[in-house]
Amino acid sequence: MTDKQWEKELRKIALEFERQVETGQCLDGSKMTFAEFVEKWIKDYASSELAPKTFHRYQQLLSRILPALGHIRLDKIQPTHLLEFYANLKERGIREDTTYIAKANELRKVIKEKAITDKELAEKADLQIRTVRKVLNGKSVKYTTAVAISNVLEVPIDSIFTTSGEPAPLSDQTIKHHHRLISSILQTAVHWQLILSNPAARIKPPKVEKKEAPHYDEDTVELVLNLLDKEPIKYRTMMYLTIFSGVRLGELDGIDWPDIDLDNKLLTINKASQYIPGIGTFTKSPKNESSIRVIALPDIVVDQVKEYRKWWNEQKLKVGDLWYKDSDGRESNRVFVQWNGKPIHPSTPSKWWKKFREKYNLPELTFHGLRHTNASLLIAEGVDVQTVAKRLGHSKATTTTSIYSHFLKKPDREAAAKLENLFKKKKELPKQA
Repeated sequence: MTDKQWEKELRKIALEFERQVETGQCLDGSKMTFAEFVEKWIKDYASSELAPKTFHRYQQLLSRILPALGHIRLDKIQPTHLLEFYANLKERGIREDTTYIAKANELRKVIKEKAITDKELAEKADLQIRTVRKVLNGKSVKYTTAVAISNVLEVPIDSIFTTSGEPAPLSDQTIKHHHRLISSILQTAVHWQLILSNPAARIKPPKVEKKEAPHYDEDTVELVLNLLDKEPIKYRTMMYLTIFSGVRLGELDGIDWPDIDLDNKLLTINKASQYIPGIGTFTKSPKNESSIRVIALPDIVVDQVKEYRKWWNEQKLKVGDLWYKDSDGRESNRVFVQWNGKPIHPSTPSKWWKKFREKYNLPELTFHGLRHTNASLLIAEGVDVQTVAKRLGHSKATTTTSIYSHFLKKPDREAAAKLENLFKKKKELPKQA
């Protein structure tokens, strides 16, 4: 080209670039890898906007995602990269059972170097002293326990722990969680005008077979209630509140006495207690705005809570000045507490429930399954979905319908049968002459 042609072409390129800047199409996703963008996404968004437990869960998922996709340039990520990654997640050996055993010599060496006692380690990791001793004695523990101890000692988890158990593939639901996180991060890159489109939006997420929410039937619940009569009053009260109100585990842990109106038989849910390794136990607002709710309690629960309140007050009197106070010097008013009034660890009810099930050889069911049980019993009794959704704290009735679609089939069939019976009766009536 001549000098004039070069000048004309360069002017054309400059004008096009200026147009792209003005219309927000000037992208620089070519300047960073996916891992670099994730770092920016965490710093500018996730660390401040996400709930602590959600952020912690995302970090766990990213520990698998970044080694596989982190090196790829942001603007070069293709649907095929994601499909290959999901296929890899389905292979055996990607996931290991979440039990960890301490490397005894390495762990004791680090503890000695840090000059920390077993008791101090337990307190800083927000663990029971017996749990720390269990670790030191070579017993297997959960991932969360291993992480908590590693964080306190400020060493990588694999330097003082080794995994135990046979390798196993990830579930389809867990793989779908990976897809949702990747898609969310890439969509943020689109919004921040670093890439033009989201490659994760161009593929179907891993298919998850829809299963009936695990729950107990009416007869099993009746058996559970009878067996609870033999158990300590604190745990008996926990189970009554959970079964009859359908509260989440964290919501149960977060109940204070002012949240229970025994005169009007009402329970207010306005917070939740949670635990995260390295952070410890903390109280937060509920899952979403609709989770802040008031639930009516039946007389059987009110009577149980009244009995427990009397016992709780007696324990407080016995402890006296040793009763737990928060950082502001206020006495604990939490409903479910340890011997000295300190709030229970958020996992205490679920751990006790597991032992209770095994003790009486009850069918397997997680603590969250009690929430499903509450919903299934309400639906079976003909309570409308909107009311069930409100009691459970779902933001939309469609959420309830989706989770409990299996339970809704029975009332639906009963409704159809009632209509049929109605017109059958009319047909069978003798005709008047």
